[in-house]
Amino acid sequence: MQTTKQNIEAKRLAVPGSITEPEIGGQSVAEQTFHTDQVLTVVGAHFMHDTFSAFLPPLLVEIKSMLGTNNAMAGSLVILTQLPSILNPFIGYMADRVSVRYFVIFAPAVTATLMSSLGLVHSYIALAMILLATGVSIAAFHAPAPAMIARVAGNRVGRGMSFFMAGGELGRTVGPVVVAYAVVWWGIDGIWRLAAIGWITSAVLFWRLHNVKARPGLHQQASVRGMLPQVGRIFPTLAWIMGPKALLAASLTVYLPIYMSDVKGANLTMAAVSLTILEGAGFIGALLTGTVSDRIGRARMLLIVLTLAPILLALFLLGPLWLAVPALIGLGLTAISPTPVMLAVVQDQFPVNRATANGLYMFLNFLIRATAIAVVGLMADRLGLTPAFLISGFIALLSIPAVFRLPAQEVSV
Repeated sequence: MQTTKQNIEAKRLAVPGSITEPEIGGQSVAEQTFHTDQVLTVVGAHFMHDTFSAFLPPLLVEIKSMLGTNNAMAGSLVILTQLPSILNPFIGYMADRVSVRYFVIFAPAVTATLMSSLGLVHSYIALAMILLATGVSIAAFHAPAPAMIARVAGNRVGRGMSFFMAGGELGRTVGPVVVAYAVVWWGIDGIWRLAAIGWITSAVLFWRLHNVKARPGLHQQASVRGMLPQVGRIFPTLAWIMGPKALLAASLTVYLPIYMSDVKGANLTMAAVSLTILEGAGFIGALLTGTVSDRIGRARMLLIVLTLAPILLALFLLGPLWLAVPALIGLGLTAISPTPVMLAVVQDQFPVNRATANGLYMFLNFLIRATAIAVVGLMADRLGLTPAFLISGFIALLSIPAVFRLPAQEVSV
């Protein structure tokens, strides 16, 4: 009886990463517990960080006017923020060996400062340098942050990834509105004031997370060479899943407003509303898919969304008008919501090199997404948007067989 009481008390007091954590089945009690306060803290960091990283697209109009650039040059600025994604594997490797909490803690302040300073420079080269630096900060946050979530989410990794991705989706929804109003109030050269929000965020994160370890203990760490066999087993399957479905996701998230305008004859407002409906449903989907995958398994959850998404796309393209909005909502819940499940798979399979594995995943995702955007654009130019969308949906079905190659996972009850 005394031993039982001691175990209960130890569970109540244990903190992830402490050297006195009790262990059950080779894993400490704290490591099995979903630490809601710490999860929500990192989710809040993701929300604030991605709010600032979403400033660029709405600022392109002002930047074009300020610098006199054409559309191609302005659009290339977006690519510069994504280019440092090639560093993700290396940042992840570092994050598994240096306390990742400082990557997560300070990235919002750095990203906020850089993005809020865009109105203070008046040359294309200076903007390019700032955005490259922003891309490094973005990569430095996103490579280790899921590993930190996995650490404090216990045996509810899917739920943690759902919360994490939902925070990012919400930030990317709010960011354009925030910066648009800031430009109205202060002008583009006055949005530097918003940087203070990023520094306040980092101060709160330091207070909340500076004692939280988000990497394995020294006795748990494995070398990169040691993880290569598992990489060879898991990542080809992940790439198989990601490749075909990326065409469908790119069609919707990149080309939907153009489709609504050119094919459906919608005005700019309605075209934007269609994307808002999709992304809003994607926010809910991000909350649900990872959490549900903890209950029914990662593979089963992926099988459901990967099967439904192409069907819903066909209904959206070919169905009656009254089905358009319900189909868009369904597509948001399925086509753009598998990421939490995929991240959970990565975290499940690489428990002692989580940040490194996540960096590899993000690098692979960057390459596949960039290729998918280009392929869909070429198909749309040659065949038209509707055939390009339909072909993308058909190809997306090729992701389904790969689901059956995922490793078995013990589900929660």
